[in-house]
Amino acid sequence: MSVEQHKQDAPSTIRCMIITVSDTRTIETDRSGNYIASELIKGDHEIIDHLIVQDDSLKIKAAVRHGLEREDVDVILTNGGTGIAERDVTIETVTPLFDKEIPGFGELFRMLSYTEDIGSAAILSRAAAGVADHTAIFLMPGSSGAVKLAMNKLILPEVPHIVREVNKDL
Repeated sequence: MSVEQHKQDAPSTIRCMIITVSDTRTIETDRSGNYIASELIKGDHEIIDHLIVQDDSLKIKAAVRHGLEREDVDVILTNGGTGIAERDVTIETVTPLFDKEIPGFGELFRMLSYTEDIGSAAILSRAAAGVADHTAIFLMPGSSGAVKLAMNKLILPEVPHIVREVNKDL
């Protein structure tokens, strides 16, 4: 079956949970999380929940596990906490939950960041993606530019296909 056939068989509406990792943002000031929500809505996808959690491993893990336990969540989209500062713990917290990693997401994100956006500073990005409990998880940086790049160039074009693949053996 070709990629195009897979995409044709993919669900048209994806049920998503957004998690913003930040010590300072609120729903009103969450530009990146609100951008994710607006783009998902434009794509006729559904927002099941939109949370803001502190840069704290236990709180991040609890939020992600909450999404994994919900049967009405196909995809968890996080933003924030992916840098190299000591306080940035999203990657260390969430990637151990993955059943399977999607390494191409981080690789392509860094390549696009380098060529289209921030140049050599792309080496600081630790964007990652994977699958846990039949749920796709994307870990994006918190900057609005990074979120726009990830959503428009990588996630939105492929998320229905990814959800199809994650659930095809169920």
